[in-house]
Formats: sequence, structure tokens, C-alpha cells
Amino acid sequence: MIKATDKRALLFCALDHGIHEKVYKTAESIAEFVDGLKLGLEYFTALGPRGVEQFSELGLPIFLDLKLHDIPNTIIGAVRSLVPLNPYYLTLHASGGEQMLYAASQTAHEEASKLSLPTPKLLAVTILTSLDSTDLLRQGISRQVTDQTLRLAELSQQAGMDGIVCSPHEIKSIRNNCGNHFDIVVPGIRQTSDSTHDQKRVMAPSQAVEAGADVLVVGRPITSAPNPVSVAKDIVAQLGACTKN
Repeated sequence: MIKATDKRALLFCALDHGIHEKVYKTAESIAEFVDGLKLGLEYFTALGPRGVEQFSELGLPIFLDLKLHDIPNTIIGAVRSLVPLNPYYLTLHASGGEQMLYAASQTAHEEASKLSLPTPKLLAVTILTSLDSTDLLRQGISRQVTDQTLRLAELSQQAGMDGIVCSPHEIKSIRNNCGNHFDIVVPGIRQTSDSTHDQKRVMAPSQAVEAGADVLVVGRPITSAPNPVSVAKDIVAQLGACTKN
């Protein structure tokens, strides 16, 4: 499990495929080399709560990345349904607004207390790593990605979120403005030899950690590798050699 005394950044492996046998086999092989497992929307819509429970049996923290986004009342019901799965992290879209985020935070604490479970740490997703400033402009958002990400991070912190998800390029500005007790979770992690796939704002593991990331999320570079264990071990070794800012 995650230890509060850990000084290096943590590695969560993203297992977003919708085929349980394939995903579970990969998870079993890398379980002793990573700090947690991230299950995304594709997996959850295919296999539901029981699929999450099966991964919990591996003994690693579960990052349930569903990016919830709806009116506050619907979010209350969704969070209430997800807390019994005991996720370590649960994501919502920051763009859902302050009331939605606040409702999620209040519900998570109330439901976890009622069930005598740890309260899941809620993360607000800022700007997806598949988007850049041109994409934002097409949506009618004139701010640059860094500025918009920071605005959403500050809003999320005020609404009771435990941290945010952002690209590695926005880490420094968020850390400077939101402080050290606010989890910065970073996808878009790629080695220089990796394909960026559909990600536009990426960075190497060591660079992201030096910028101040708390958790790195790595999916396809591990899961699509001929030897996932080797890649996972290599990334963890890099994290162990880095100092978090």
C-alpha cells in the first residue's frame, strides 16, 4: 500500500483495456513493481464493479479513473455507489464546476464514514493531455493551457479536492500556487523512444518528478511493451534516483 513516508514519486500503471483476462494477467505480472493500478472508463464500462473488486484482491491501491461529470445530484449518487469499491483515487472533471466538486467531496467523506472505509482521495481532471491551446480555442477558451489548468486547479482545491490530474507541463505552476499538500497526478509520461500516441503534452519520468509530480500514470509504454515487467522496473528505478521538488 501507499506509505505516507514515501519520498519518491509513485507509479500507477494504467490498465484501460476492456478485456479482463488480458488486463489481469498484465496486472499480476507487474504488481510487485508498481505502487498502484489505474482502471479507466473502458474497463469499468465493460466489467463494472466486480471487475474492480477482482483487482483489489491483488493488494494494490486502485485508481478508479472515471472522470465523472454531471449535475451535483447525479454526482452524489455516483460517488455514493463507488465508495464501497474502496478506491484510493477517484476522478471527476474539474470543468463540472465548484458545486459538483464540493458535492462529491462531501458525499465521499459521509459515505466512507458510514461504511467505516478510508475516504477516497478525489482528483479533479483539468485539461486532458490529448488537448492543446488550439483545441481550447476551438472550444471558446482563449486562455493558454497552463493558465486554464491553473485556474481549474485552484477552483478544485477550493472545492475540497485532494489533488488534480494535469499534464507534466503544468506541474510547476500548480505546485507553486496550490502548495505541497495537494496531490499532482500526471499522465502523459513517455520515454524519449516511446510513441506519444494520442497525447500532445508529454514528458519523461525524471523530468516530471523533478518538476514536482507526486504520482506518474503510465499505461501503454508498460502494457504494450514486449516485457512489461522490465519497463515498470526501469521506470521505478528512475523514480528512485529522482528528488521531488
